[in-house]
Amino acid sequence: MAVIDREVETVLDTTRDRYGRTVHHHTATAARARRNHAAIEAYAMDLAPRADELLTAAHRALDKLPPARHTAAWRSVLDSLATSHAEIVRVLDEPATPGSDAEREQHAEVWPHLAAWADHGSIAADLTDQHHQPAPELADEERQMWTERAQAAQRHGELELMESWYAADGRRITLAYLVEDDTSTVVALAGDPDGPECQVIGHYDNEYAAGQALPRPVPPGVLRPDVSRFNRPEPVPEVSLQELRRDVVEARTAADVSEALLTAAQHGYDAGPLVRLHELLETASQFAFALESVQGRQVAARLAALGRQVEFLTREVHEAAEDLGETIAVLPPHRTPAPRIRPRPALDTTPPAPPPRTTATARHR
Repeated sequence: MAVIDREVETVLDTTRDRYGRTVHHHTATAARARRNHAAIEAYAMDLAPRADELLTAAHRALDKLPPARHTAAWRSVLDSLATSHAEIVRVLDEPATPGSDAEREQHAEVWPHLAAWADHGSIAADLTDQHHQPAPELADEERQMWTERAQAAQRHGELELMESWYAADGRRITLAYLVEDDTSTVVALAGDPDGPECQVIGHYDNEYAAGQALPRPVPPGVLRPDVSRFNRPEPVPEVSLQELRRDVVEARTAADVSEALLTAAQHGYDAGPLVRLHELLETASQFAFALESVQGRQVAARLAALGRQVEFLTREVHEAAEDLGETIAVLPPHRTPAPRIRPRPALDTTPPAPPPRTTATARHR
């Protein structure tokens, strides 16, 4: 699905103008129809014969997992995937006439179900792989000793975090290098590395040994549950900062520059780049906070503060743009453009004499 999606997005890019608006609608419709057809063929070949078995195994594995905040949501995802599978199979069992409008409509209707499997099928597949039995964790006394060593190393900047994931029981696991006296040991931390509850649950000779001994990672969460990578909405038209700057360079009147600045700071459906930057910072702040970690909350606060600064800057740009437009001014004529093509000398024109050469002595005077 990732390959199919990448191919159709490449085609769809050619159907849009420089602002992102679709201008070649027929080509875009045909590209999506090919995508839908390719996706349902791939599903019929790879997933349709195995989906029921996969979902059954995933449910069975989920029943054996310890209770956690995400297990109920995973069960809902599995039920939703089963519904989508039934809809896709219905289309496969009752296909419309190949190449007809009815077939294209049928494929368009089933596309959201195909996209659901592309987005969330990894959860079902991952659940079936949760049969790995991790090695026993450190006993209380040894765990306390290694935790104190890790905390001391962290205070001195000698605890180098490498990788982080969540286990099926909801714990955050982090691999780190614990550096002591020019030697390093791979340790596994359970919990937020910057929080007081963090503990070392194991130490290993290398990363491979750690991976074999620790609980398997589960799929990470999502910031917003209703967002689909494979079923994105039509992009909103927008003007780039590069183009707006070019408009200013080519402008002759204050009104032209005022319009470019107002475009950069405008709100609404076709918001300008400054407003989009504020939205980016705000969303990134939400993401950092959703990490539910000490550093995540700190970064979220920084991003939120930056967002407020950009919001203030946007208002200032808007006011400055209005003031510039009220000047009713144009550039003075002495700012003459440079000639693009210089006139050729006439054929009977004597070339100018070269400047006299100076001696080495003269240059040193």
